[in-house]
Amino acid sequence: MSLAPYASHPAQTRGRRHTESPAPTRSDYQRDRDRIVHSTAFRRLVYKTQVFLNHEGDLFRTRLTHSLEVAQLGRSISRSLGLNEDLVEAIALAHDLGHTPFGHAGQDVLNECMKAHGGFEHNLQSLRVVDKLEERYPGFDGLNLSFETREGILKHCSRTHAELLQAQEPGGVGQRFLAGTQPSLEAQLCNLADEIAYNAHDIDDGVRSGLITMTQLEAVPLFVRFRDETLQEHPQVTGKRLLFDTIRRMLSQQVYDVIDATRANLAEHAPGSAEDVRLCPPLVRFSPAMREASTQLKRFLFKELYRHPQVNDTTVQAKQVLTELFEAYITKPDTMPADFAQRGDLHRSVADYVAGMTDRFAVREHERLTGTKVF
Repeated sequence: MSLAPYASHPAQTRGRRHTESPAPTRSDYQRDRDRIVHSTAFRRLVYKTQVFLNHEGDLFRTRLTHSLEVAQLGRSISRSLGLNEDLVEAIALAHDLGHTPFGHAGQDVLNECMKAHGGFEHNLQSLRVVDKLEERYPGFDGLNLSFETREGILKHCSRTHAELLQAQEPGGVGQRFLAGTQPSLEAQLCNLADEIAYNAHDIDDGVRSGLITMTQLEAVPLFVRFRDETLQEHPQVTGKRLLFDTIRRMLSQQVYDVIDATRANLAEHAPGSAEDVRLCPPLVRFSPAMREASTQLKRFLFKELYRHPQVNDTTVQAKQVLTELFEAYITKPDTMPADFAQRGDLHRSVADYVAGMTDRFAVREHERLTGTKVF
């Protein structure tokens, strides 16, 4: 498929931090995707959780399955818009590489532990993973990904961190946060595909876990609309089939809405190139009606699922594990592998080590170092 003028064209990439010869059969973005899939951090995502912890069930989403779903949604939308599917896939597969064990609870703990040492933010950590922490190549640290992939990975960034990035890499991935410009359309798309994916699969996981019910979901107009569509076509359907078909229809409509709304924005602003896109307002977005419906769904999930007493209980336990792990490594650095223990910045080294853990490894390490079994 030919790319639209406003798409990210591989021949126009801003390149890599370390110069490499082109691959004979792959574009830069295909090469980025392949490096991400083969990385250690990507494999660890299979044992890092979304809402439910790794030991709570084999069928709940993990960071790996979530990343695959984001990539699938992103590619579907990008094909309709003439965007670069390979770049979308690379960003989607890498966007959670820096996420901690135990979901957002882990990020909160590390940010608190690192408050006096630069803080911790999982988007910035994902960039750190691909720029520095992966050790696969003899000539450089990290994966040496292209600018456009790295830009898409860094979805959010405080001004303080952006200034630090700009000092280290003038005109690099931190600049847009200081200049108030936008990333590529592919990066914008991945950000929205991430939201679509986790809203849908958190409904699925929440119902199958028993923490939310189909009756409770009647408070969500977006869900009710597509549940009723399913029942109109299949009056006898119940249970899992009703849930899955409702979510399928909801996902499809959100995809169509993004495509239509983005096409309208592109027609209005008429960017002639990927560089023009950066000077426009955000162009990949929901229609106002779908944005409101998605916001209502997120409010429901926050109240009924993410703040459910059972989820809160496991969150408290997870925070205990990671807080005590962090303190143990700071007190006795030699309990970490030598390549972490011997780095100059001990607090950042401990944060890197803990952030890279899977849920189950963190639990095992905590028990080994404290003698306490939390879960």
